[in-house]
Amino acid sequence: MTRYRQVLAVPGMAPLLAVSLVGRTAITADAMALTMFVVLGLGMSYGAAGGVVAALTAGMALGGPLLGRMIDWRGVRSVLLVTVVLQVVFWLSVPVLPYGVLLGAAFAAGLLMVPIQPVTRQAIAAMTTARQRRAAFSLESVQGELSYLVGPAIVILCAATMSPDAVVWGVGVTIVIGGAGLALLDPPLRARDETEVASARRPPRREWLNTEMLAALTMAFGVTTLLGGIDLAIVARLEEAGQVSWAAGVIAVLGVTSIVGGLVYGALPWSLPTWVLLGLLGLVTIPAGLAHSGPWLCVAVVASGLLTAPTLSTVADAVSRLAPAGVRGEATGLQASAHSAGFALGSPMVGVAIDVSVPAGGFAVAGLAGLATALIGGLLSRRPPTTRTLSDPGAPATPAPEPCKAATHPQG
Repeated sequence: MTRYRQVLAVPGMAPLLAVSLVGRTAITADAMALTMFVVLGLGMSYGAAGGVVAALTAGMALGGPLLGRMIDWRGVRSVLLVTVVLQVVFWLSVPVLPYGVLLGAAFAAGLLMVPIQPVTRQAIAAMTTARQRRAAFSLESVQGELSYLVGPAIVILCAATMSPDAVVWGVGVTIVIGGAGLALLDPPLRARDETEVASARRPPRREWLNTEMLAALTMAFGVTTLLGGIDLAIVARLEEAGQVSWAAGVIAVLGVTSIVGGLVYGALPWSLPTWVLLGLLGLVTIPAGLAHSGPWLCVAVVASGLLTAPTLSTVADAVSRLAPAGVRGEATGLQASAHSAGFALGSPMVGVAIDVSVPAGGFAVAGLAGLATALIGGLLSRRPPTTRTLSDPGAPATPAPEPCKAATHPQG
């Protein structure tokens, strides 16, 4: 745990992760809160609720690069305050909006969602050294798993005892608290040695959106496509076995083992390339569909859980390393969009596979999606580099020698 103590000892890191956890937990619960509101508050179908969630997700996928570019241009505090104000307006108005207007408003709210996760990742890259970064991003990925475990569960519990209006207001207030807290902290997004370079010149996209970055973004899309489908596959497999009550337990096992895997991986003295981790995640996901009961499915998803947080952390590490300081906001925004797109595609893709085959086919399709994107990412990342010395976006940096001395690895 020495690595984690060193990371948490970095000035400002502990409050950054704490405030980020509050905001991310609320953001992971927003889809469930809107679903409960449409179904219980408006008395409409789950299909109608899915339309609102889809509009919110689409907005978040499109808004990631836009907000990232605004952060690069205007700074983090101004962007956070603007998005916080817009979220206040949206969540306060949800209970009085008719369904048609709510669809458009949800898209706008997603487009201008408080960028807590991208800002946290940029700050981690700026505040840590190269040796600390893998452990720091492992903590960030564990934070994400905690938010997914806690956020939707709290909303479901509150929906059983409170009005739908109060639930959506509560989620909105928590998002605002997280965004305002992050704006108050105003974490640095560039290391000291990056500030002058970043302000002097913004590199064009053709210089940094190269094959290595495309490999990292492809794998970011692949891992969330897999994760977006595996939850649905779990429910379908247990429904076939007549044991749907086990679904919450299996998903909890998946989340807890992911947290354990992330903590263990971040403490190791060595790392694996992103494409290897994603490929292994895809491979171990496929046979999970063979489990014939809830207890066996709990066992079957352990391997997938152990590899989830490490894969997510290496993707985040790769994007932060490959992006020059002046465009890191846009790059992390693209990563957030890739994650959102993967989650949006994973569930319907696996759902179609289950409908046309058997529930075990859902696990197979989710795993194959991970394998396919790992293969693409591996092939792209192994192309001869042009302007960088990194051969793989998930591997440690290798400094290029100079005639008189070895070059130091850049922070960006």
